[in-house]
Amino acid sequence: MSTTATVPELDPDLAGTDFIKEMVRQTRAMDSYGTYDNWPPERLLAPYIVTKEKRREIPVIGDPDDIVLARVRAYHNAIAALIEKECGRMAVPMINITHEGFGRALITVGKLVVMDRTLRDVHRFGFESYSKMKDDCDKHLAVALEIIGKYPEVAGL
Repeated sequence: MSTTATVPELDPDLAGTDFIKEMVRQTRAMDSYGTYDNWPPERLLAPYIVTKEKRREIPVIGDPDDIVLARVRAYHNAIAALIEKECGRMAVPMINITHEGFGRALITVGKLVVMDRTLRDVHRFGFESYSKMKDDCDKHLAVALEIIGKYPEVAGL
């Protein structure tokens, strides 16, 4: 995916959310050379936005490159960091993706699996908009916190 594409506008209210702040933090953490240091959040997070038009341009069959895999990791790391922030226990993301773009993302808290997500067509990973990306995170976060609340003794192991 090209980085010269138009940058979707980020709503200021959405930009102030913990999720967007964490996504920016996780994305910058992948940048060991400081390339993203002066980039605004909109430009930094733009590759995560894959509209229907962009998705149509990406072949149905394809292998994910390292940049896409890093984005998948950053997204799940952000969810894990938010789970950790909410419950106060360490959340660990584990991602296993084959070279063909299929796999699984797990997040564990203690011995408890709080998120188990099947990943398919990872080379097309992305969301329609920033708000849909946040909604997806919120859904996973709510389920994870509910599971932790239901089984706190396992999460504490």
